[in-house]
Amino acid sequence: MSHLRVIGRHTLLVALAIISLYPVWFMLITALKSPSEYALHATALPAHPNLNNFFAVMHQWPIAHWMLNSLVATGVSVVVSTVISMMAAFAIVFSSAHGREGLFRTNIALMAIPPVALLVPMYILMVQVKLINQLPSVIFVYTGLLIPFSIFFFVNFFREIPLELVEAAHVDGAPQRRILRSVIIPLSGASTVTLVIVNAIFVWNELLIALVFLQANGSRTLMAGLALYQGRYITNEPLLMSAAFLSILPLGVLYVFGQRFFVRGLTAGIGK
Repeated sequence: MSHLRVIGRHTLLVALAIISLYPVWFMLITALKSPSEYALHATALPAHPNLNNFFAVMHQWPIAHWMLNSLVATGVSVVVSTVISMMAAFAIVFSSAHGREGLFRTNIALMAIPPVALLVPMYILMVQVKLINQLPSVIFVYTGLLIPFSIFFFVNFFREIPLELVEAAHVDGAPQRRILRSVIIPLSGASTVTLVIVNAIFVWNELLIALVFLQANGSRTLMAGLALYQGRYITNEPLLMSAAFLSILPLGVLYVFGQRFFVRGLTAGIGK
């Protein structure tokens, strides 16, 4: 009976993996077709696969510039939010300051605010400071959106770290910044990588804020640029699928390099 249960579990996992990977497979086989071949056999394997659509996207669209904008926006917002959140979570968990629990509860409340509710006031602010159509506008918003969840994530993980380690460092005369750098950060490697991957996926794939704040073609992020060209090339699905496939490659590379930390990090900070 247990053997059948194992087989059933693995069969279910394989089926879920196939379902999850099928959209990527569909993008790839569509990108390798010509428009006429796609119109005749949308889901079949390409009879004469070629890379013409990828070359056309790279030459006809400013996709390299959009990708660079996305890399800058994602990298800066994720790094800044991670650093701020780690220091804030350290203060909430290990300091003796008054009001730290109230700060943590306020942070949890901020997580419940939908980003769309902040869109209009943030847009007005960016117009007033003349940051519309500039990357710092979305970087500022993304950083603010990432911080509440990141603090919540780090606080729950830091609470799993034995308090004796921090107290021993205090007894040895280590200042707070030294404890954070030499004790907490080394223990938080897997969780930090997991948080970076999750936040990077959110920022990279975000569309609404990028469309509103970055309206000039040269300042767009990759997802906003693809949304712009979707209507213009609505009849050329292979061209769109080749651009969409290129857009997921950086996230795939990020996950490949961070996957050995990812599973461990997902289970960190669940609670005692």
